[in-house]
Amino acid sequence: MDTNSVQTISDMIGLYSMNIAIAIVIFIVGKWLAKKITALVVKVLSKQKGMDDTLLNFFEDIIYYILLIVVILATLDQVGIETTSVLAILGAAGLAVGLALKDSLSNFASGVMVILFKPFKIGDVVTAGGVTGKVKEIHLFNTEFTTPDNQKILVPNSAITSGSITNINAHDTRRVDLVIGIGYDDDIKKAKKLLTTIVESNDKVLKEEGVTVAVSELADSSVNFVVRAWTNTPDYWDVKFALTEKIKLTFDKEGISIPYPQTDVHLYKEKK
Repeated sequence: MDTNSVQTISDMIGLYSMNIAIAIVIFIVGKWLAKKITALVVKVLSKQKGMDDTLLNFFEDIIYYILLIVVILATLDQVGIETTSVLAILGAAGLAVGLALKDSLSNFASGVMVILFKPFKIGDVVTAGGVTGKVKEIHLFNTEFTTPDNQKILVPNSAITSGSITNINAHDTRRVDLVIGIGYDDDIKKAKKLLTTIVESNDKVLKEEGVTVAVSELADSSVNFVVRAWTNTPDYWDVKFALTEKIKLTFDKEGISIPYPQTDVHLYKEKK
């Protein structure tokens, strides 16, 4: 091997070593910058109103790894590796993964909407996605509910955002609505007075919100009253159950009938 060949190889090794050294510096500095930029973006996002910690942590990871991929590509380019093919492979892999996980991505997008727009929060009693229960946890892909009989149900977030959402205890007060029927032969004024007294005597009824007792319908077999009263949301079921029981007991005592469906069967003996 002549002197020129040795010199050429030596120059190539020196150049390649310098490129590797520069690539290492690019990677170290780039990784440091990625962390700093991520921290800065997260700090700005954390000051936004309504930003949830779960979503914030997710954004932190996504931003950091995107920046880290850029740093790695710059490092590979410095050592002479063609990054175009790497990007093509990553793009194809991303498309394949996206198609395979389209349902999961839909749940994720819905989870982001739930976290950002907050139609409900942890502890609320909600009807959504065909389930009624207390919200236990809100995740990016699903929401955990606890039903009144203490069952744990995980509902995909896409099922929640694709339909209507009823937040049962979003407000401090709720209105109790009852429909009470009496017979056509019963005294309407007496029944109305009894219903008003029963409702107003309940300690958990908010009298200042007003009480409504009125004839709402002349049905096929009954005269129907609508009974409406406001109460604090936590007392809703207690008030509804108590009023229903009290009305039945009082009507029985006062001789007011509550009609119920019945069928009369007539038998005729056929003459021979």
